[in-house]
Amino acid sequence: MEVKVLKGILDANDRIAAENRRLLDASRTFSLNVMASPGAGKTSLILSTIERLRERLGVGVIEGDISSTVDADAVAAKGIPVVQINTGGSCHLDANMIATALSGLPLDDIRLLMVENVGNLVCPAEFGIGEDRKVLVSSVPEGDDKPYKYPLMFTEVDAVLINKIDLLPYVKFDMRAFTVAVRSMNARASIIPLSCTTGQGLEDWTGWVLQEMAGPRS
Repeated sequence: MEVKVLKGILDANDRIAAENRRLLDASRTFSLNVMASPGAGKTSLILSTIERLRERLGVGVIEGDISSTVDADAVAAKGIPVVQINTGGSCHLDANMIATALSGLPLDDIRLLMVENVGNLVCPAEFGIGEDRKVLVSSVPEGDDKPYKYPLMFTEVDAVLINKIDLLPYVKFDMRAFTVAVRSMNARASIIPLSCTTGQGLEDWTGWVLQEMAGPRS
């Protein structure tokens, strides 16, 4: 019974996600679903991306959190259109939440929409929201074993960003072992080491974003 209920929930979510995708396609808005554990650096990545791309294209953000508007306030301070979603306890954003948020954004002016999902390495992987690409931020202090502990997340994403590489001299993290682990379950994902603190690797990241925007929609 639980399997049937879950399948029904996911099927309903997928139908709404498809509607979200049609709406985004109609407005020529490219969307990223940014996922990570709490503290990995999702908001820092989004703010860094805004700084580097805002002069080239219109940017918008949807912020997902269990509560508070801290991250949305930081984005709004940059003068960027942003909608906050507070899930009230849910560990992920779903397509219906995104559909509501999209109605509050000027999509015709937004070429790049970044969605910051709730900090979690389990639930967000299962719920599509109508995004063009899924991105995972995995930080050095979390350790190099995360692909083995959360395989679905690493299997689903189009890019894995290894954040906080400025901390490599101070924590135990084997870059090669991490890369091998990711490649063992996802050969197509781009792996981009970077630091939102020092700026290292951020040009590689924004280059990837622009390249994906210029390519075929998934």
